[in-house]
Amino acid sequence: MHIFGVDIGGSGIKGAPVDLDRGDLAEERFKVLTPHPSTPDAVADGVKEVVGHFGWTGPVGITFPGVVTGGATIRTAANVDKGWVDVDASALLSERLDGLPVTIVNDADAAGVAEMQFGAGRDRQGTVIVLTFGTGIGSALFMDGVLVPNTELGHLELDGRDAEKHASTKAKDDHELSWEHWARRVRKYLAHVEMLFSPELFIIGGGVSRKSHKFLHLIEDIKAEIVPARLQNNAGIVGAAMRAAKEG
Repeated sequence: MHIFGVDIGGSGIKGAPVDLDRGDLAEERFKVLTPHPSTPDAVADGVKEVVGHFGWTGPVGITFPGVVTGGATIRTAANVDKGWVDVDASALLSERLDGLPVTIVNDADAAGVAEMQFGAGRDRQGTVIVLTFGTGIGSALFMDGVLVPNTELGHLELDGRDAEKHASTKAKDDHELSWEHWARRVRKYLAHVEMLFSPELFIIGGGVSRKSHKFLHLIEDIKAEIVPARLQNNAGIVGAAMRAAKEG
């Protein structure tokens, strides 16, 4: 079964048809840059370009980097234009996609669901936290495989500010941090999350997961097991398609 997934991020909008039997992309993904400003209309145009690239005519699952309620309505927009807040994104994007059925889901929740079904969290019980490092830090919290949606743990306060401002991949790039320096920041963040939730497993996702060999071994003194996401930066696309299939 193939369903289309789109992952809206702070820097890029990417998507592809997903083979839900394998939990992998059915075709090579297509990506466009996230527009700036990232207003609802501008981002919707980017989504239309991605979906149109494949000539897709079926249901579409779409991630959003913020809190999503009811599979439709945006409640927060930390890393995209604030004009998204209170927008019915499902209605907006369905209209832009010429009436295709659209389901919206938090980006990290989508990535987490995919990792739990097909990736590093498969068959894992207890408390598992998936963290996606990119423009911000997204989070997905699972208890015995059940998702607690919209946790937004990247916005926990750390050193007097949002943790993602300190430890995201964007922070690494903006401040030209070495892998060693950035790993220390990530370790401090993980220690804070571990103190609050005591997970058995951290799964590190986002684009940086493909470079896990450069930093994971530098993160010490965390009791939980720490592993890279197996689906890497495709997890959001896969999870979006999974949610669309479930809602359909």
